[in-house]
Order: sequence, then C-alpha cells, then structure tokens
Amino acid sequence: MRQTLLRVFRTPVRKLLGHTSPLTSVRYGLTLRSNSLGFRDYSSSSQYILPGMHVKNFSVAAVSGLVAAGGWYTYKSQQHHPIKADAPPVSESTSLSSSQSFAKTTSSPEEYSVSSSPSASSSRRALVVDNDQFYTGEIVGDGPLSKDTDDYGRKVLEMMTPEDASARLRKSEESYLVNRGRGVVRYDTSSLPSNDPIEDDHAEKIIEVPNFSPEMNGDATSSDWMFWGVFDGHSGWTTSAKLRQVLISYVARELNTTYKAVVSSSTAGETSLLPDPAAIDTAIKSGFLKLDHEICHGPIPTLKKVSKSEAAAALSPALAGSCGLLSFYDSRSKIFRTACTGDSRAVLGRRNPQTGKWFAKPLSEDQTGSNPNEEARMRSEHPGEPYVIRNGRVLGQLEPTRAFGDAVYKWTRDIQDTIKKQFFGKSPSPLLKTPPYVTAEPTVTSIQIEPANGDFVVLATDGLWEMLTNEEVVGLVGQWIDAQDQKGNAASSTSAWLTSWFRKLGSRSTSSFSSSNPLPVEKGGNSAKSGLVGGNGDGDGSDTTPPIRQQQWNLNPAESASKRWTVEDKNAATHLIRNALGGRERDMVCALLTLPSPYSRRYRDDLTVEVIFFGEKKGERDGEREGGGRVVVNEEATHSGSSSSSRGNGEGEGPIRAKL
Repeated sequence: MRQTLLRVFRTPVRKLLGHTSPLTSVRYGLTLRSNSLGFRDYSSSSQYILPGMHVKNFSVAAVSGLVAAGGWYTYKSQQHHPIKADAPPVSESTSLSSSQSFAKTTSSPEEYSVSSSPSASSSRRALVVDNDQFYTGEIVGDGPLSKDTDDYGRKVLEMMTPEDASARLRKSEESYLVNRGRGVVRYDTSSLPSNDPIEDDHAEKIIEVPNFSPEMNGDATSSDWMFWGVFDGHSGWTTSAKLRQVLISYVARELNTTYKAVVSSSTAGETSLLPDPAAIDTAIKSGFLKLDHEICHGPIPTLKKVSKSEAAAALSPALAGSCGLLSFYDSRSKIFRTACTGDSRAVLGRRNPQTGKWFAKPLSEDQTGSNPNEEARMRSEHPGEPYVIRNGRVLGQLEPTRAFGDAVYKWTRDIQDTIKKQFFGKSPSPLLKTPPYVTAEPTVTSIQIEPANGDFVVLATDGLWEMLTNEEVVGLVGQWIDAQDQKGNAASSTSAWLTSWFRKLGSRSTSSFSSSNPLPVEKGGNSAKSGLVGGNGDGDGSDTTPPIRQQQWNLNPAESASKRWTVEDKNAATHLIRNALGGRERDMVCALLTLPSPYSRRYRDDLTVEVIFFGEKKGERDGEREGGGRVVVNEEATHSGSSSSSRGNGEGEGPIRAKL
C-alpha cells in the first residue's frame, strides 16, 4: 500500500491572536517528539525537509463578508535559521496575519505529518487551509491524500504545479490579429474566476460603416467602429452577461442615429461629416441609460402575468448588478472614447521617443463612494440625507456609485414592497428615501490615438487594479513587448503584426528583461486609492500608495521589479494576470490558483483583462487592407477552444456591417 507524507512548516500566528494551537494530539499512531529547536515532529525522520521550501501563512477573515466589504490583510517575508545542522535551511518564510502588528513571528515553526513510513519516490506541493490562515508544504510519495479534511477541520489540498497553474491561467485567453489597416493591429483578452461561477464578462465587436465623405481620409468605401468592453458583475453573473449580449448594440444604435442626423442635415460641399464630440458622448450615455432602464423597469409591467420562476428570470439582471467599461474607437477620426460606469479602469500606454520608456495615462476614474467627486455628486442630488454615502458606500452598502442593475437602489419603496409581497426579495433599506441613488450614466473621456507610435490600451475589471498600479500595468505590457521581440518572433507565423509594429516604432526601450532592471515605464499616471485620476489630487499621478492586495501581502514595491515580474506568456492579458498573482513567486501563484471558491475570494477577485495594440501596417495610408480585412485568431496566444463566434466577428468572416 502506497502511503503519503504531508509536512507543513507553520508559524504559530494563532498564538499571537490569543488562540491555542490545535496540533496537540497524535494521530495515525505517530509519536510526538520535540527537538532542540522546539519543533513538534510527527514524523520518524527529518530527511523530507526539502531545500527551497516556502512557508506561507495566510490569514483569513473569520467572517467571509469582511473581504467583500473591503477588509485587507498583511503579508510578511522573513528568513528562517536552519532547522537542523544536517538539514538544508528553509530559504524563505512568508506569513500573513490579520494586522501588521501580528505579522512578526516570535517562535519557531511546527511540522506535522499525515502518514508514517513515507515513500520518497516523488514530491508534490500541498496547501492546508485553516480557519484563519493557510500554509504550503510538501507531499512526499505517489499515493493520494487519504482525505481532504483533517481532524481539526483544515482543508488539505494538493497544490497546483507551475504547469497546472499556467494551464489554468491560459484557459480562457484569446488573441486576435486585426488585418484591416485601420489603426488596430491586435487585441488580447483573458479572464480568471474567483467566484463560482465567474461574475465578470467581456465583449468585443467591429462594425463597418459607410464613409459618407470619401475625400476626408482617402477611403472611398467605409471605416470601422471598434468596441471593447469589460463588465464586473456583483451579486451574481446575470447583469454582466446581459451587458455582454446587448450593450454594444444599444450604443451602436444611438451612434447610428447621431451620425445619420449629421448626414441628413449636411449641405452640399461640406467636407466634415463627423458629429460634434459632445453629441457622440451623449449618444454613448443614452445607450447605457436605455439598456439600464430596460433591465430595471422593463420586467415590472409583466410581473402580474408570469409565474414566479419566469419573474425570477426576468428580474435577475435587475436584482444583481454590474459595472460597465466600454471603449469606442472610430478609425476615421482615430478618437478613442472610454465610457465608464463603476470602478473598472482603462489606461493608455504611450511611448516616450526620447527615453524609450512608456508612460501611463488613465482614461477613466473609479466611481465609488470613496471618490470625493462622486460623494459630492451624490450629496448634491440627495440633500438632507447624511447616510447617502456611509463608510464609502451607497447607503452604507454598495461600493460603486454607478452600475447597471442594482435595482434595489433605483426602485421606489412601493415597487420593492410589491415585488416582495408577490414574489420574493428582501425589505428595502431603512435609509431609502429618494431613489434612484445609483445610475448607469457613464463618464466619457476621449483621446487621440497615435497608431504610428504604437499606443496600447489596457481595460480591466477592478480585480487587476487591486493588485497592480497603472504604472506597473503599463510597464509590464512594455516589458512583454520587448521580450516578444527579443525572443525572435520573426520565426512565428503570427508575428507579422509585431515585426511591422517595431519597424514603425523605430528604436525602442533598451531595458532588456532581467532581474536587475526595472520595468520600462516612467513614473506617474497612477490613480489614488479614492479612485481619482492624478494620484494625490495634484494632477501628476504620483501617488505611491500600493494597491490594496499589495498592502494585504505587505509587498515591498521597490523589490517588485527584481523579484516579482516574469515574462512567460504569449498573450499580453494573461501576462498581466500572472504577474498580478505573484509573477516569479511561483508558490504564491500556485497557492492563489489552488484555493477554491469561496476561499479564493478572500485573496483575489475575478479578473478580466483586455489589451488593445494600435499600429500602422502595410498599406494603411492608401486604404489597402492587408489580409483581406479579416480578423483572425492568433493561435499561439489563444487557448484551444476558447475563441468563439460570439466574440464579435462571427466565424471569422469579418466585421458586422452596420445598416446605415
């Protein structure tokens, strides 16, 4: 019979918290033996202590809802002395505790084993999840773990290998090469769930529209409207799924009406048929608001005519909620617009030709109760209600001040009482007085894209921005770009976009990827903890406050460049997610990916990332469309089976044509 040994080195943080260690009894017929260093040894030998083992203690909130409400923890690294004179030292110890004051340990680790007489033929990693912390260790032997929960209620899991972790990270990645010669050359997407099922979603679409004024930019037939969106759901997945299905269509219809109005009112000889910028912004806002009205109020008149199950399906997108971040690029004007409802974020990366480095420019502002601008707006719209924003949340509950769905903050008390009486639901908040409190109206920003200079844009849900700053995200994409070129992508069948891109850029960053070089990014461009663009409010984006997860893990930002970052993925969005989870610290990446839901939610949110690369390819200036104008799957950066016809272009047959 094959047997398995599990050895976990733990730091007794629980003692500091006023708890006694549960490791006080003997199990499986093993004898308790203490050595000179004060370790508890449930094994007959210490030969299974392996070099390079990382001891990771993560504290977990006793109340799971605490993290959803913004709770955070600390992460601490320290060196251990050798466990025995004849045993190799543990190279690093990592601990998490419920506050920084508890992060420093004062006594030696403990170890225990799950079975005696182990076989040393193979070794795997293990993850042990306790009530308020978890640990990594070694499983020695070929046999399976005898049970997934030990006698003290700890969850015992076999930790993912680095290969398993990479497969998990790449499971939903997609990449597309845009052979249309209109400013966009490629876009990458990737998602990673923490909730089960994932509450994030995303959508992309290219719409070909007539060019009503051929003399404007040399294209006698058409131009493109390109859309990308990421949607961060909460209280369920149904609202974000609704946005994926129809938000782009709602916005495109409003834009269609606005552009057609300009054409119909134009006079002979007029050379500019583009709508006023304010009219375009208004059209985008109208699309958002019309969809949200349909979500929240469309089902109400029909509720008396349907069954409870039908009512539940109709009301589900209204009772759940979602932030929405949608970008719109008009290839004719080369204006990139970002419409933001909630706290997802878009950031532009642009290269400084003098330094060869990139700099970050935020294209959106987080809309939460912690944002002073949003708080001032809310208090102005609801005078005499001191708790309209309470503890940084709407009525003390919802963090985003703008969102789709979340109808309990939009319906009147009468509607909510009726729904509760006839179907289901909870009582309205006692603070509800003058709804609606939450709106889906986005803020819209615009920026002129410079395709010839190789701009790129990152769109992501807040799960990424909890882990990385704007500056780090742009620097990581810049580092990824350099690494792809240095790895000799000229041999790749799908690398023509990159070769052409670099040829247009000319000289690029000279900082090669190494453990000693920082990311190729200039300082600045960060968003403050409050969500304001411009960091501390002085407009320079120089806020150096680490994101909440970096505070949770007590990471040293100065060490990140040399110890955290890695380039292992051909998909830029997956590359960002990997580095957000720990990058080069593989134990950290594997542990965070091994944790099942709902444990994982205490350490990371759902993550959805899109990276859009702009550039000029052959023939763009004279209207020639390289590759026949098709959008094709970039196979080397797309997981097999993850691309689908629903992602914008239908069976690879090109863009949807607008009926204008």
